[in-house]
Amino acid sequence: MRSIGETARTSGLTVSALRFYDRAGVLVPAVVDPDNGYRWYSVQQVDQARLVAGLRRVGMPVADIAAVLRADRAVAHELLDRHLRRLEDGLADARRELSRVHTLLDTQENPMTTVTLSRAVLAAALGSVRFAVGHDPELPMLAGVLVDADADGVTFVATDRYRMAIHREPATVDGPATRLIAPASWVDRLRNHPEQDEPVSLQLKKVEIEAVGDGWTIKDTPLAYDYPDYRRAVQTRTVAGSPRRASVDAAALRATVSGAPRVVHSYEGVDHELAVLAVDAEGRIDVVGAEEWRAGQDRHVAVNREFLLEALSAVSEGQLVLELDGPIRPLAVRRPADDRAYSLLMPVKP
Repeated sequence: MRSIGETARTSGLTVSALRFYDRAGVLVPAVVDPDNGYRWYSVQQVDQARLVAGLRRVGMPVADIAAVLRADRAVAHELLDRHLRRLEDGLADARRELSRVHTLLDTQENPMTTVTLSRAVLAAALGSVRFAVGHDPELPMLAGVLVDADADGVTFVATDRYRMAIHREPATVDGPATRLIAPASWVDRLRNHPEQDEPVSLQLKKVEIEAVGDGWTIKDTPLAYDYPDYRRAVQTRTVAGSPRRASVDAAALRATVSGAPRVVHSYEGVDHELAVLAVDAEGRIDVVGAEEWRAGQDRHVAVNREFLLEALSAVSEGQLVLELDGPIRPLAVRRPADDRAYSLLMPVKP
């Protein structure tokens, strides 16, 4: 048997990728230690992991990768040929699109988009998402805040895969729609800049992001990565149905969560403290202990306790709305009657 680390080094997949393929049911480890959660893979599964790594490198969808692993040899070859035809068709489309882009490059040089909004609004928007910035060195594209500007305004997004914070603000936007990743250090410098009641211009270019106020400027280089499509997470939640909603006082819930009984969950040999939430028939939120959680998994939502406290602290004092959509869908934290800013926390199953 091979540990998850050995399997990762041998196959070319990262440890996080192996965990993902386990959750997706594509490559489930032969043994999971019930005491510490460690994953162990057989020699045959190491070979399968190499296949998965190769198929991942050529962009095969997860469902098709699973089908290849389950199929006999003839069907597997047919699936590979079908994917190759899709890649060839996509390459033809890419050639046409790149030809169009070459033409555009000949007509413009390093376009800039300017977003103008008030200093207080900008600080509040960045403050409401900063807590969700990622720190995983294997995912450097998450180590900043996405700035997504279009004709109607600007959206700020941060995620570390386990939570996501989104803040949308109407703003004056001059220039083409653009998306870039602002480094966390730039975000922190801007948030800590002495606040004044003044308009601030965000000047967004591929090679530079700059905030300009009255007599001051803060600039940096955007992170040179592609950011995940946050709209997919939002759309998935939108089409999932109507979640249960509970109105809560932010300060009171923080105090309740902080003083609630410890619920410890072990994942990959690391203990995490959870907050387990339940909604009663009258829409009131209750924070329960470990026994209640395991006895009523379908009625409770468990999330990382620290993450929940940070999400509650990122919004202003007063009333909040929690949206709970079952034990396996994200928990949403919103302001009442305000769709501009909210955060999503991934649930934890016992």
